[in-house]
Amino acid sequence: MQCQECGKRPATLHYTKIINGEKMEFHLCEVCAKEKGEQMAGMEAGFSIHNLLSGLLNLDGQFAEGQPARSASSSEGLRCKTCGLTYSQFSKIGRFGCSDCYKAFAERLDPLFRRVHGHTTHRGKVPERTGGKLRIRREIERLKQELSARIQKEEFEEAARLRDRIRELQAKLDS
Repeated sequence: MQCQECGKRPATLHYTKIINGEKMEFHLCEVCAKEKGEQMAGMEAGFSIHNLLSGLLNLDGQFAEGQPARSASSSEGLRCKTCGLTYSQFSKIGRFGCSDCYKAFAERLDPLFRRVHGHTTHRGKVPERTGGKLRIRREIERLKQELSARIQKEEFEEAARLRDRIRELQAKLDS
């Protein structure tokens, strides 16, 4: 996609402004973005993925949900036992050293994932051909939660209907 301003260079900064309920999308190259002053907050030297990641990790102040950020020494203490990468190093380079880093830094990553994605478990798309059983399991999970809510509200007829639907799906899953 070309820059909307100059039409010469590829657009590297894509952002959306919503003013009075009206949504406007902009696609600018770095040069035009700097000229227009449309840099992202706190990115004096231009936009980079590392700056975005650092902002999401909130290394400059607040942590998730209004909790204060841990001190540098506390972050430095988090270290992956497998590769030796510290959380501080991860926040600087923006990449893990190995797959065990996810477990080593879980206490700092879970709030980040929750803030960015809304939850800490993967909720991606399921392939049409191979995801049948997974879809059924998710539906059963959802129905069980709804069943509990109906029982608490003493809506027993609806709860019975949900119970029967869960049994149907469970039979499908077992066959």
